[in-house]
Amino acid sequence: MIESIFSPFATVQYEGEDSQNMLAYRYYDASKIIFGKPLSEHLRFAIAYWHSLAMNGSDPFGGPTIQRPWMLASDAMAAARNKADAAFDLFRVLDLPFYTFHDRDIAPEGDSLAESLRNFHVMAEYLADKMSTHKAKLLWGTANLFSHPRFMAGAATNPDPEVFAWSATTVKHCMDVTKTLGGENYVLWGGREGYETLLNTNMGQEIEQLGRFLTLVVEYKHKIGFEGQILIEPKPKEPTAHQYDFDVATVYGLLRKFGLENEVAVNIEANHALLAGHSFEHEIATAATFGILGSLDMNRGDPLLGWDTDQFPNDLQTTTMAMYHVIKAGGIGKGGLNFDAKVRRQSFDPEDLIHAHVGGVDLCARAFLLAAQIVEDGRYDQILSERYSGWQTPQAQSMLRGELTLDQIASATEAGGVNPKPRSGKQELLENFLGRMTW
Repeated sequence: MIESIFSPFATVQYEGEDSQNMLAYRYYDASKIIFGKPLSEHLRFAIAYWHSLAMNGSDPFGGPTIQRPWMLASDAMAAARNKADAAFDLFRVLDLPFYTFHDRDIAPEGDSLAESLRNFHVMAEYLADKMSTHKAKLLWGTANLFSHPRFMAGAATNPDPEVFAWSATTVKHCMDVTKTLGGENYVLWGGREGYETLLNTNMGQEIEQLGRFLTLVVEYKHKIGFEGQILIEPKPKEPTAHQYDFDVATVYGLLRKFGLENEVAVNIEANHALLAGHSFEHEIATAATFGILGSLDMNRGDPLLGWDTDQFPNDLQTTTMAMYHVIKAGGIGKGGLNFDAKVRRQSFDPEDLIHAHVGGVDLCARAFLLAAQIVEDGRYDQILSERYSGWQTPQAQSMLRGELTLDQIASATEAGGVNPKPRSGKQELLENFLGRMTW
C-alpha cells in the first residue's frame, strides 16, 4: 500500500448500535440479510471521486480552503497518480463497494483534445491496476462537460457544432473507459444543458441537439456491448437559470419525445430535488412510476441557501421515506447510493472526510432498516390501500381501464344518485406513525 494522508486510519468496522467509536459503523452491517440479500447489495454505496478527492473548499464567495498534497504538485500527471493512490487508500478506510468519477477528476486537461484523451486513458490504466488489488469497483463514470469555458453555452446544446462534436468524442472515450473498468452505469450530467435567457436561445434547436446526443450515446452503448445503464441526472438550475433536465418528470418527457424512455433511466440527487421545489421521495416515486429509477446521489441542500451545497445527508425521516420508495420500487438494481457530497470549507482535515462518510453511511443504513420495518409492519401500506379501496370496485376498474366513455360514466353517475362525502386523508396519523418508527 502506497502511503497517503489516509494511511494512518484503520478500516472502519461495524460495531453495533452501542458503540461509542465515532469512526465505526453503528447501523451499516454490510452482511446483514434484509429481504433475502445483504444490506451492502441493497445500498451499493459509492464514494464520489470529485467531492472527496478533487474539491478544494471553494464556494461562490470564497477561494480554496482545502489543500491536499496532489493539489500542490507541479507535474499534473504525477499529481493524478498521487490522487489515485490516496483515493484507493480512502476506499480501504471506508470499506464501501463502489466509487464514481468524471474524466477530469482522474486525469488533467491537456492543451488539446488528443492530449486530454491520452491523459485520461493513461490514468484509466492506472486505475485498472489499482482495482486489481483493491475491493472497490466502479459504479459509474461520467464526463465533465461544464467546467471549461468551451462549455459556457452548453455541451450537447451548444450553438457551436464543434463543441457538440468535442463533447460527443469525450463521452465516447468515457464510455469506453467505464466499460473497460467494469462500470455498471454511465451518467450524463448536463451541467450547462440549458439557457440563461431566451433572447439568444433557439430552444427548439437545442432540444433537437440534446435528443440527437442522447440517441448517439444509446446507439454507442449497444455497439460496444455495454451492459450497464445509461443515466441522466436531473438538475433544475445553477449554473444556468433554465435547465432542460429540470426534474424527473421533465427528463421523462424528453425521453418520450425521442423514444428513449426504455433506454435511459435517471440518477436522482436529493439536493437537486430541493432546488426543483420537490422532495427527494417525490423524485424517487416519480421515477418509479415512470419506470426510470436508476440510481441515487445521497446528499442534502440547505433550504436557507440558494445554491447546490452538496452536504452529507443527516435527516433520518426524509431518508427513511426515500428508502421506503426505493424498496417499493423493487430496489435500485445496477444503481447505487453515491455520496455526491462534500465536507464544509472549515472541515479540511482528512479525518473530517472520513467522519462525513461514516455518518452518511450509517444514516442511510439506519433509514433503510427502518423503511424495511415499515414495509414488513404493513400498517402504513394498509392505510394507503384503504384510502384507494374504492377503485377496486368493478365500476371504478371499468373507468380506469378505459372501458367506459365519458357519457357512459356520466349516465351511470346520474342514475345512481352518486353524492361523494369528504374522507380524511389521515395525514396526522401517518406523520405520527413515521415519527414513532424513526424515534
